[in-house]
Amino acid sequence: MSTPDTIRVFQVATGNLGTEMIGRIRSHPDLELVGLHCYTTDKIGRDAGEIVGIEPVGVTATGTVEEIIAAKPDVLTFHGVFPDEDLYVRVLEAGIDIVTTADWITGFHRNTNHPHPSGRKTTDIIEEACQRGGSTFYGTGMNPGACQVLGIVGSMDVADIENVTVTESVDVSCHHSVDTWQAVGYGRPVDDPTIPDSLRKYTEVFADSVYLMADCFDLALDEVTFSYELGACTKDIDLGWYSLPQGSLGGSYIKYQGMVDGVARVESHLEWQMTPYTDPSWDIKGCYITQVTGDPSIYSKHMIFPKAGVDLSDPSAFASIGMTVTGLPALNSIRSVVAARPGILTSADMPLRGFAGRFKL
Repeated sequence: MSTPDTIRVFQVATGNLGTEMIGRIRSHPDLELVGLHCYTTDKIGRDAGEIVGIEPVGVTATGTVEEIIAAKPDVLTFHGVFPDEDLYVRVLEAGIDIVTTADWITGFHRNTNHPHPSGRKTTDIIEEACQRGGSTFYGTGMNPGACQVLGIVGSMDVADIENVTVTESVDVSCHHSVDTWQAVGYGRPVDDPTIPDSLRKYTEVFADSVYLMADCFDLALDEVTFSYELGACTKDIDLGWYSLPQGSLGGSYIKYQGMVDGVARVESHLEWQMTPYTDPSWDIKGCYITQVTGDPSIYSKHMIFPKAGVDLSDPSAFASIGMTVTGLPALNSIRSVVAARPGILTSADMPLRGFAGRFKL
């Protein structure tokens, strides 16, 4: 299938990620911003540029699915914290593709932890909407998402693979999403018995990422296990946007491990630190690490820095870049998604060009 020279994009949400993506869409050579859907009434009717703190862009925020469909975009980019599956179905049935960064890689997590009110699998409902509308649905991000692609690509010159592990080792205090951290239990007393279930429920999209990698390796998993370590704050922490009392959860190390015959073969690890003042604490590397054990073995770091000239002492620079690297895998995939077959895609279905960035010429 051919794709138009410029792809018409309707964006949903202007939280931390959506705010960053308005400017990125406008500067992306493939894309034209034609609409913005907001959930809060105080944003509806305002210019998208004004909402995100840049110059007016000539796009007025709307608040209904009917207005999305009437705009006839080629694709909808969804950057809310949590999915809106009712919106997904209506948009897909209208023949509009969707690329989302919200809690979706394969759909396993949504089926397992957030069952559809109908009692049916959410993946089945979305797939059927795609087939009715002839549309395509794709979920990605940096992690889960591009991070696991790095693990897959890193194995290309390894024989006799024994294990593939991708690790996100980051200070998460720059990720100003209160909803996210409340959901996983940060700030609750570390011995709160609800924390393990919260951690699993709201991070099990990383189990999706393990299944994604296993699929690419043609590896049949017996199960994906979950384990964790919790770091308690050793003093009161005030980040300005979030407070962590002494004794509350301020750091964690989470493992999702794909098991075959009792042996971990494919793994996603999350080494998160909201503050270094926790017990235990971890040696945060500030990067994404790929380890492939085999013949030969591979160890690589994927390190991300702001562009030249940015003040590296400014925490907001790293907050912004975190949003950029989460959203750009979605934006750069759009041309390939629009050209793809109808149905749910994963990164295993994407061509190499679906992961490629764009040159500024």
